[in-house]
Amino acid sequence: MGGRGPRVEAFAKVSGRATYTDDLHLPGMLAGKLKRSTIAHGTIQHIDTSRARALPGVHAVLTGADLPVRYGILPVHQDETALAVERVRYVGEPVAAVCADTEAIAQRALELIDVSYRPLPHMLSVEEAFAAPERLHESEKFTGNAHRVVALQFGDVDAALAQSEYTREDMFYYAGSTHLPMETHSTLADFADGRVTLHVSHQAPYYLQQILPRVLDIPPWALRVVVPYVGGGFGGKLDPFPDTICAAKFAMMTGRPVKITLTREEVFYNHRGRHPSLMWIRTGIRDGRIAAVHFKAFLDGGAYGSFGTAAAYYHGALQPTTYRFGTYKAEVVRFYTNKPPCGPKRGHGTPQPRFALECHLDRVAEDLGLPADALRRQNLIAPHSTTVNHLRVTSCALDECLRRVVDASGYAAKHGALPFGEGIGIAVGCYISGAALPIYWNEMPHSEVVVKADRSGKISAYSGHTEIGQGADTVLAWIVAEVLGIAPREVSLVLRDSDAVPPDLGSYSSRVTMMMGNAARQAAERLRDALAEAAARALEAEAGELGFAERRVFVKSDPSRSISLEEAIKHAETAQGMLSFTGSYTPRPQYGDFKGAGVGPSPAYSYTACAIQVRVDTDTGRVYPVKVWIAHDIGKCISRVNVEGQVEGGVYMGLGEALMEEMAFTREGLLRNAGLLDYKTPTMMETPEIETFLIEDGDAEGPFGAKEVGQGPLLPVPPALVNAVYDAIGVRFDEIPVTPDKVLRALERKSQRVGPRSVIDFPFPEPVRVEVPEHAENRTV
Repeated sequence: MGGRGPRVEAFAKVSGRATYTDDLHLPGMLAGKLKRSTIAHGTIQHIDTSRARALPGVHAVLTGADLPVRYGILPVHQDETALAVERVRYVGEPVAAVCADTEAIAQRALELIDVSYRPLPHMLSVEEAFAAPERLHESEKFTGNAHRVVALQFGDVDAALAQSEYTREDMFYYAGSTHLPMETHSTLADFADGRVTLHVSHQAPYYLQQILPRVLDIPPWALRVVVPYVGGGFGGKLDPFPDTICAAKFAMMTGRPVKITLTREEVFYNHRGRHPSLMWIRTGIRDGRIAAVHFKAFLDGGAYGSFGTAAAYYHGALQPTTYRFGTYKAEVVRFYTNKPPCGPKRGHGTPQPRFALECHLDRVAEDLGLPADALRRQNLIAPHSTTVNHLRVTSCALDECLRRVVDASGYAAKHGALPFGEGIGIAVGCYISGAALPIYWNEMPHSEVVVKADRSGKISAYSGHTEIGQGADTVLAWIVAEVLGIAPREVSLVLRDSDAVPPDLGSYSSRVTMMMGNAARQAAERLRDALAEAAARALEAEAGELGFAERRVFVKSDPSRSISLEEAIKHAETAQGMLSFTGSYTPRPQYGDFKGAGVGPSPAYSYTACAIQVRVDTDTGRVYPVKVWIAHDIGKCISRVNVEGQVEGGVYMGLGEALMEEMAFTREGLLRNAGLLDYKTPTMMETPEIETFLIEDGDAEGPFGAKEVGQGPLLPVPPALVNAVYDAIGVRFDEIPVTPDKVLRALERKSQRVGPRSVIDFPFPEPVRVEVPEHAENRTV
């Protein structure tokens, strides 16, 4: 446990043996393609598919009328259809689909489909959506184009601000970005014996099973979902997507397998990436403590709901998990706009507010004449405490994380002392180890694992989690192996086939290690107990006296008294029959009793601190990260290679968002940079040296003490970088990305700040007022 052994799927991936969805071929397979809207907003006047249907090689054509059932990943907003019905709401929205003998024929058929639109006024920003009289969706749940409004207050914020010795307010903007996994979305659907089988590149097959039967009008048992290896997700493969639904429908119509694989450009329109967010924050300080925080955010959600409701709540929920706020008020509104829908991207709704808070605190510290690390340290949340918004914090090594990066980077000596053009900045962050509540509220386990042993000595583990590159398969194998005293390579894995494995909610919210890991440990321990009972009889010892290592069961006090694992399995199977044991995990109830309390609670929170040193080329405007120091409170490391890879991946993605990534649109709603040439991300050449510190404080909730590592390390990177840029050239960038043109413009105009000048005067409703938990600042739980 915690070693540097290889990942269990490493050989398959480096040798090319790993199978991804688009690698699959079935006899008689057809190819599908989607026709997409060319305008941002309008009604569909007419669709003529006759010429496409007449094209030789075409087997079926779909329009919105063939798939009219509305759906959505969240039960609170079912506002999508697989193909547009009567109205389109963004450039790139699917309006028709074709399946044919080949992709080339299907593409030709798309060109023969005539669609006429009546354009409607479109809105491409939160300001336009707020001001527009037209509505993108008709619903009594909201007014205008506001999709979701959140207003929560914990304690009397106004009074605390009035009593503060110092107050400050700032505005920030965080640009939208997309996930950019190497593998594009792909589905292969087959229909036989009245059942649909989907082979699909997806992060949460369980939710496809919840949603698609209703859309396809089939019973739930008639859908089987199989997930091959997934070439990256980062949240971009969580929704049910039109290509998956159309492939299934085509298979049902034709009786033949149908595959749809999106092009890179189409993935940009599928999107569901980071919400662009305009933010405002006001803080009051009294006696060096954060007495009050009032935070507002205005999210550009795109054309449909997706995970937007959760993103809106997350904007406000996780701010108090790093610092002790005396009082707190969060007001967030998410708007519909005529752009591809936004959804969850690594960090899901939290990098934007974290950016705002950490940049804001840097300014507060400067105003107060305090080192930035000192202000943070004197306000850090305490381990085993309750936040002002009723979140239960268990282990928390944020103080140690901050100390490690400050010491290693030489922050205290460098900050404010480096030559002009060079600077250093710090920031911290926090993320969840899975959501405590499932998307569809129920009390069933979030993860279940089966561990079996057979008389050959083989140990098998069955799980429905998805491996999206994060190393979840390795976590499963290592945990089972650790419990049974065998090598990880000796655990046979049966994965991701809904006909063969128990349910798991999927790979999102950094939940897999915590939830699947606990279920796997429980199942393996139940098998170990059965083997120990049988071996104890053979060894004439007590079961509690036995240990497991190197495929042997032995008496701990006298290891020479032992039998092989195979012998123990035969004794146990003789005594009780088939050796198959289940494990499951359900987070303990821990949320408050106010509306919105269900978003934010987690079994455990991970913590991160980051320092970045930069060099700014004042001739070109380019910002060069020189080195990154990052410390992550992981609880306990299960696979060191996995963990370090996740931390470095988070740093890489955070630098991309801070310096270059942005979904940019024309005034007509066309994405300007829907390709890898125009959408800029860091390459290996732009990635600096990263020094990683793993803080292993252990958490009682996690398997062997482990917590989240997949998303949290991204959060402090953007604010640490812009704080470093300020230290380098004296310009506060209150918006990202910090592109060369912005740097040069600021230097030429001698600006001391780059960022939004105002926010929307949105009429938030009276907030839900919630009492601060008793002794919230340092409450032991």
